Amino acid sequence: MSDAAVLDRVERLCREPLTPKALREAALEVVRRAVPYDAHVWLLTDPVTCVGTSPLADVPMLAWPQLPELGRQRYLTPLNRWTELRRGGTPAAGLHAASDGDLARSQLWREVLDAMGVSDVASSVYADRFGCWAWLDLWRCGGRFTSAEVSLLGALTGPLTEGIRAAQARTFIEEAEPLELAGPAVLLLDSGLRVVSRTATADAALRELNPPGEEPIPDPIPAAALNVAAALVAAEAGAPVGPAWSRVHLGAGRWVTLRAERMTGAVDLAVTIEVSTVAERREVFALAHGLSPREREVLGQLATGADSRTIARALALSEHTVNDHVRAVLAKCDAPTRAVLLSRIAGR
Repeated sequence: MSDAAVLDRVERLCREPLTPKALREAALEVVRRAVPYDAHVWLLTDPVTCVGTSPLADVPMLAWPQLPELGRQRYLTPLNRWTELRRGGTPAAGLHAASDGDLARSQLWREVLDAMGVSDVASSVYADRFGCWAWLDLWRCGGRFTSAEVSLLGALTGPLTEGIRAAQARTFIEEAEPLELAGPAVLLLDSGLRVVSRTATADAALRELNPPGEEPIPDPIPAAALNVAAALVAAEAGAPVGPAWSRVHLGAGRWVTLRAERMTGAVDLAVTIEVSTVAERREVFALAHGLSPREREVLGQLATGADSRTIARALALSEHTVNDHVRAVLAKCDAPTRAVLLSRIAGR
């Protein structure tokens, strides 16, 4: 399939009302025809913290117990990390080219990927002015990714970023399923990010954190929990990704917030899982719908129940200008009324 055909097909996929998972799966099928690979890891990220959330991965050479170390090293390795690609304005890059052929410059390759027979990694970041939405690693065992292949992956990041952001916006629905946690949901991890203990509520929450549509696994240690822990480890090592927390969509309009904190004693880290607050949901909602900074301010005022006159006084704007912003917000969010808009944000 030609590059133009791949780009056209992906652009059409991004215009379809797919879920974030379905969009990534369909895009990978198209990409593989032009850029062969042996394994992939594609994570959504919290748009503000850049920390990974919902995974989509197929890594046949990875043993399940190696997952924590893979995640830890991915965060500890700045070379071709999604945050550095974004900072450098580079949408995609190959590890072989970025390291000038010396793959050992990558701590991730040196500590994990070399033993798996990985000979090159093509990394892409999906980010725009509203936030960082995802990152993708394609692994190749034997041979390297060509500059043309990496260039194609880079060209695909534009439509895919917009498509992923739109798919995240569609996760906010008016009649979300209720989500309550029966008690404190806490995981305790050791220095290798292996779970050593957890509360009963955390065990139930972990099963919910399996990607929507995935089959449950016997001992769930989802990437979302490992990612916030790895983000904390990376920050302490002087290679920060972002704050060690993220918001994760569970399906049916439900969102939870994960946070990692350092502990003392035999246990190294604690990861907490809580139902996302309305304010936390609103921030993702606003960014996913592409609201401007002023529109986000107006949305924040609307969330308090304020009318246009009150908002005008609070933001030092005319009431006419406020109404214009409100109309723009409703249009961008495809919401017929303010009540529907706030219902989607709150998930009730």
